[in-house]
Amino acid sequence: MILTSYLDLIFINSLIMFIGFSLEWLCGWPSRLYALIGHPVSWLGRLIGLLDGLLNRPHHPQMVRYIGGIICLSIVACLAIVIGYGIMAMIEKTEIAIILAGIASFPMLASRSLAQHVKAVATPLQDDDIEAARQAVSMIVGRDVSSSDAPAISRAAIESLAENTSDGIIAPLFWGVLAGLPGLYGYKAINTLDSMIGYKNERYAAFGWASARCDDLVNLLPARLAGLLFCLTVSNPAKQIMLMWREAGKHRSPNAGWPESALAASLDIQLSGPRSYHGRKVDEAVINPAGRIATPQDLSAALVSYHKVMIWVGILLISIAFGKFLI
Repeated sequence: MILTSYLDLIFINSLIMFIGFSLEWLCGWPSRLYALIGHPVSWLGRLIGLLDGLLNRPHHPQMVRYIGGIICLSIVACLAIVIGYGIMAMIEKTEIAIILAGIASFPMLASRSLAQHVKAVATPLQDDDIEAARQAVSMIVGRDVSSSDAPAISRAAIESLAENTSDGIIAPLFWGVLAGLPGLYGYKAINTLDSMIGYKNERYAAFGWASARCDDLVNLLPARLAGLLFCLTVSNPAKQIMLMWREAGKHRSPNAGWPESALAASLDIQLSGPRSYHGRKVDEAVINPAGRIATPQDLSAALVSYHKVMIWVGILLISIAFGKFLI
C-alpha cells in the first residue's frame, strides 16, 4: 500500500515536472519580470550572501567556519524545502493543482537559458569574433578566458554545457520527480550554495565544505544519468558509454566528469585539461586524449546533442507520468 501510494506520487510529480520543463523551455524567465523582481535563484543568492557575511567572518577560527557553513546549509536548504511544502499545501485542494505546481516548478529549471548562453558563444565563434566569444563564455565559466583562442573557448563552452545540463536540468528534475516541489526547491538551494561558497580557497574551504559535499551527494545519480543521456544521442551508444565509464574518473569532480566525458565521447573531442583561474594555472587531466581538439563546429554539434537530450528528458518525464496506466 505504501509503495503503491509513493508510485502514484511519482507519477504525479513527473507530470508536474513535465509541465514545468515545457514551460521553461518555451518561455524561460521573462527579462521584464527579472528586471522587476529578480529570480528565485537570485533570492536564494541574497540569503546566502547575508548568511556568509554573518557566519563567515575573517577572524573566525576554522572550526567556527565549519560550523557556520553547516548552519548556513541547514537554514537555506530547510527554508527552500519548507517553501516547497507550503506551496503544495496551498494548492493541493484545487482542481488545477498539477498545473499550478508545474508553474511553480519552472523557475528552478534552466534548459532554455543554458541553450541561449551557449549559443551566445557559438554565434560569434562562427563569425570569427573572438573578443565577443570570450566575453560570452566568461559569463558561463569561472576560468580566465581573456587570452583564449577559438579551440579553448569552444572547449570551455562545451564543458559548461555538459556540466550544467546535469546541474541545471537533470538533477532538479530528478529530485522533483522523487520528492515534488520540496525536492526540487531543496536541490536548487544546495546547488546554489555550492556555486556561491563551495570553493577550496582561503575564505570558503571550511565554510563551504558542507555545501560542497552535500552538492556532490545530491548530484551523484543525476550526473551519471546525464552522461547516459548524452551517450544516447549517437546511433551506437555502447562505445561512448564504455569511454565515459573509463574517462569520468579523471575529472576533479566526482560528478561533472560523467556528462563531460560522455559529450567528449559523443563528439570524439578532448575536454578538460589545463586552465587558469585568477592568474593561477591549474593542471587538469585531459578527458578522451585520443580525441580531436575542440572547434567552433564541435560547439554547434554539442548544442545539437543537447537538444536531443532535452527530447529524451521530455519523453522520460511523460512516460513516467503515464506509467500508472501500465501498472
